[in-house]
Amino acid sequence: MKLFNMIKNFRNDEDGAVTVDWVVLTAAIVGLGIAVLASVSSGVTSLSGKISSQLSNQTIATY
Repeated sequence: MKLFNMIKNFRNDEDGAVTVDWVVLTAAIVGLGIAVLASVSSGVTSLSGKISSQLSNQTIATY
């Protein structure tokens, strides 16, 4: 009877399932962040190069 109750309690316990759900959601968020970083990084590098070039070509007018 004790073994039957242990199996019944184990089957009804959902703590592990909640943990697995959070792990999957966290992995999805991290994966999405990496994908966004990969797609944006080349544009950011190009834009920062253009800004640097523009700023270095500026002159300051003194009177």
